Amino acid sequence: MGMGIGAKARFDAIRDVTTRTPRKFDPPRDEHGKRMRVSDFFGMNTFDLHKMKEKLPKDVYGKLVSTIEAGKKLDKEIANSVAHAIKDWAMARGVTHFCHWFQPQTGATAEKHDAFISIDDNGRAIEKFSGAQLIQSEPDASSFPSGGMRTTFEARGYTAWDPSSPVFIVESSNGKTLCIPSVFISYHGDALDEKSGLLRSMAALSKTACELLTLLGEKDLKDVVTTLGVEQEYFLIDRAFHALRPDLVMTGRSLIGGQPPKGQQLEDHYFGSIPSRVLAFMTEVEYELYKLGVPVKTRHNEVAPGQFETAPIFEEANISTDHNQLTMEVLRKVGTRHNYVVLMHEKPFAGINGSGKHNNWSLMMVSDDPEKDGANLLDPGKTPRQNLRFLLFLMGVLKGVHRHAGLLRASIASAGNDHRLGANEAPPAIISVFLGDLLNRILDEIEKGAGVNHGAEAAVLELGVSRLPEVMRDNTDRNRTSPFAFTGNKFEFRAVGSSASTAFPTTILNAVVTDGLTQVIEALKSKGKIAKSPEDAILEVIREAIHETRAIRFEGNNYSEEWVREAERRGLPNLRKTPEALAELVKKESISLLTRTGVFTEAEVLSRFHVRTERYVKNLLIEVDTLRSIVDTLILPACFAYHGTLAGAVAAAKAAGVAAPQLDPLNALSRLIGALQTKRGLLDSLMSRVEAAGSEEEKARVLSREVAAAMEQIRAHCDELEAVVADDYWPMPKYREMLFLA
Repeated sequence: MGMGIGAKARFDAIRDVTTRTPRKFDPPRDEHGKRMRVSDFFGMNTFDLHKMKEKLPKDVYGKLVSTIEAGKKLDKEIANSVAHAIKDWAMARGVTHFCHWFQPQTGATAEKHDAFISIDDNGRAIEKFSGAQLIQSEPDASSFPSGGMRTTFEARGYTAWDPSSPVFIVESSNGKTLCIPSVFISYHGDALDEKSGLLRSMAALSKTACELLTLLGEKDLKDVVTTLGVEQEYFLIDRAFHALRPDLVMTGRSLIGGQPPKGQQLEDHYFGSIPSRVLAFMTEVEYELYKLGVPVKTRHNEVAPGQFETAPIFEEANISTDHNQLTMEVLRKVGTRHNYVVLMHEKPFAGINGSGKHNNWSLMMVSDDPEKDGANLLDPGKTPRQNLRFLLFLMGVLKGVHRHAGLLRASIASAGNDHRLGANEAPPAIISVFLGDLLNRILDEIEKGAGVNHGAEAAVLELGVSRLPEVMRDNTDRNRTSPFAFTGNKFEFRAVGSSASTAFPTTILNAVVTDGLTQVIEALKSKGKIAKSPEDAILEVIREAIHETRAIRFEGNNYSEEWVREAERRGLPNLRKTPEALAELVKKESISLLTRTGVFTEAEVLSRFHVRTERYVKNLLIEVDTLRSIVDTLILPACFAYHGTLAGAVAAAKAAGVAAPQLDPLNALSRLIGALQTKRGLLDSLMSRVEAAGSEEEKARVLSREVAAAMEQIRAHCDELEAVVADDYWPMPKYREMLFLA
């Protein structure tokens, strides 16, 4: 048998991949040729507070710091001084252009570059960068998703610098660009981006948390900051393989692909020795991130073959969100240098683990008291009183999550995440909270009334709460099946998809916790009027909150069918697909929460529903068209060619009067080809129903229920064919090659 043309390209790719060597990367050295420490070049491409203090006049620096701490726009009186210092610093590093770097509702970032160059009155070229240019820009906003808040001819939009996130320099092979982290708003002030809502939610949560702390007698309090640490999972495949997979190129995931004999069942990849080529890639990624001030800390092999993870040190949530976007961009950029393509899709390969983005979330107190400044409000304290505070904040989280579980599920809904959630690798579509055995037992005892006759302080001692710091980390195990797990001093929102921006899930989480803490405050004020002491009022509020939120707490296996039935009995929503999850966004109670907390206006909430619904539909339509093209132009032609070869061999054998062993494989192949063609026709008829749907929501429902099922059936037939068509006819790189040869 002769090799097919498509298969030849595949075998050429295998040859190229198996002969690659790790790209040499020499870490930076100082003027004496000595290798530099990370601390020597960390943040060298950011204009951070240290550089601001060095470059700016003292009074300007003081006003700028005040602006950053207050979360306000930059004072125009000092804008020119700040802009001049930034320009001088950037140009000294070889920067020629600047841009406002923002995060539209696309999941990615956006930028429009302008040169520093200007022409003076004498017609000479000069470099110029004003305070007005630093503070605000006016990009064309007509082509960004707005969810109906504006029409195409309303093109005006504004980007405004977020001073709380430092400007940074992005280097390319042919130049450097100064990037100014910004929010993106419409002419009428509507938030068109992901960052605006996040900043508003952080402010709302801070205000409410500060009110609760003040009620508890806290003094010298300045702020409460949302902190975030993001674990980023991703796959690496060689560019040569990627180029031969139209599904990966167009959709980020494999729409067909048979399972190899070995996948992840031996559990030998997880935390295994990092392959040398991958380690060279990781080393260069970390170097680029360190220069940008991204405190990346961890790197390792993940569970699936070809899957890896990186994670940073905790930061303020808005900066962490910026840094996660930069991390994804740097991963992709450096991947190209190493002949890799980085796949961020939640489920790039069926049958093995997909990728998530575990958002480790907590609350940090900012205080003028050095002993309290930086205190983690979800970290159990050293005294009974501190642990009453800890339990109150814990109850605020539980109340918010319990009341708005559906909204939290909506915050992580996407076409990609639908493939991952509940697939025995990621949490299910049911939002629940895991607390760990010790904390769960303590809450149960408090709910039962333990210590009620001895006063609050005695009760805390009796329950062992005063020992929480010593025992919490050993007794709060990780439950990888839980979508929202307490892990000692933070909550891990495990259900966020790997390709998603952290902004929207964190925005919604902040909003629901704000609501939960508001309920705690109201209960404390009410109980305080009748309780014997403030501590007794606190304990009673905690006890009632424990009882109220019992349904959201679950310590078992979230994958089990028993939990699905139990969750239904408890009244917890099980939102399996994106369309039904997104519907939670526009429920009356969701809109009320988001508008009441000042996170979004009603129009902004509706816009996010429409943007996400439209994006879901577009993603599925791209997948359908790609699958049809693959079947029609790659799979069926390869099958027909092999079928013809077998048929010719059978005819030749019969003509020679000998047995034709190829007859059984030929008949089996004929049946499989016929089954594939039937399902291919069914897909076309279903798509006519999608085209006839009257709204995007109806299109989304048909796509999620019927079209997705038909695509899976086509995939199953293609995968069967892959197993029987001769290897030198199959045109697309197989799982065994993409996952094990790169």
